[in-house]
This record gives sequence, C-alpha cells and structure tokens, in this order.
Amino acid sequence: MKSKLVLFVLGFLVWLLLSWVPDWQHIIVGVFVAILVAFVVGDLFITHRQVLYHPLRYWYFFACYLPLFLWECFKANIDVAYRVLHPDLPINPGIVKVKTSLRTDTALTFLANSITLTPGTLSVDIDVKSGFLYIHWIDVKAKDVDTATKIIVERFEKILKKIFE
Repeated sequence: MKSKLVLFVLGFLVWLLLSWVPDWQHIIVGVFVAILVAFVVGDLFITHRQVLYHPLRYWYFFACYLPLFLWECFKANIDVAYRVLHPDLPINPGIVKVKTSLRTDTALTFLANSITLTPGTLSVDIDVKSGFLYIHWIDVKAKDVDTATKIIVERFEKILKKIFE
C-alpha cells in the first residue's frame, strides 16, 4: 500500500509540474490520473520497501541523477542533431554488449530507460542473470565490453546503485 501511495504522490506532483496551470480542472484530472496509475502499476513500482525510508536516496535522485541525465541527454541531442545537419559525418551503428552490476528490477529499468532516452543509444535487451545489456549505438566507439561499459553505462550506474540498491 505504501508503494501505491508514494507512486500516487509522485505521479500527482509530476502531473502538476507538467500541466503548470494550477486551476481546479487540472487538479481534479491529475488526482484521477494519479489514482489510476497508482492502482494499476503500484505493486510494480517498488519491491524493496526499504528504498522508501532513506531520504538520502531521494537526494541522490534529484541532486545527482536527474542533473546528470539531463546533461547527458543534452549532449546526445547536440551530437545527433550535428550528425543530421552534416550528413557526410560518418556514423558507425551497431549493437554492443555492456556489463552492469545492478541487480534490482527497478535499477535495471532506470538504467535501460536512461540509455534509451539518451539520443543515439537504445537498450535492446537485458540479460538479468549474467548482468549484460545489449545497446544499439549510433556511433560505436568501442566493441569490447569493458570500454563500451565505461562509455555508456558507468556514469548512470554509480548513482543508480546508490539510489536503488
């Protein structure tokens, strides 16, 4: 029940931030949407309840992960836009295998989504048992697992480990 409540509160706050007009119609719709989302996926949100009791994890998320993700997303958008505007710039697309030490479903989901939401990369598959992710990369800079892991995964993984594990 606590994970549904936390999801409701977070969902409602995100709704208010995205709608940005604090009139009563938006608030009522936001409450109904947040209740619906919390009811449908509330049990999938957090499986380890101890995550909810550590305020430091929220600090790492908002002060460390979110700025890092936004910065990496900004850099990747500039890179992809530059490649589109200069078509003679060579690209080297391919799928690379990267290693992760994250084990919880929530942490792996955040990592895969962070990679996918960053332009130029796309999470294709996750092998949970062996800890590998398969990533489609618009410009493969390294084919070996260790170097590709360092370039793509490491920056997110350190912070996500502090938040979710």
